[in-house]
Amino acid sequence: MTFEENLERLEEIVDELGGDALELDRALRLFEEGIERLREASGELARVEQQVKLLVERSDGTFELPPLER
Repeated sequence: MTFEENLERLEEIVDELGGDALELDRALRLFEEGIERLREASGELARVEQQVKLLVERSDGTFELPPLER
């Protein structure tokens, strides 16, 4: 999933967990999925942060960003 898809799914999970008629087993499954989506999104943010830190200033004053790794 992309970062945006993970965020969207996390929002759906939060909405469902906030509902009144939620069985305990379903709540636990949603919680587990939410943790996984959060880990994926956090990992993607960390990866992008590293790419930003790798910005290299060229001698002409412009910046170069190495290609993103996937």
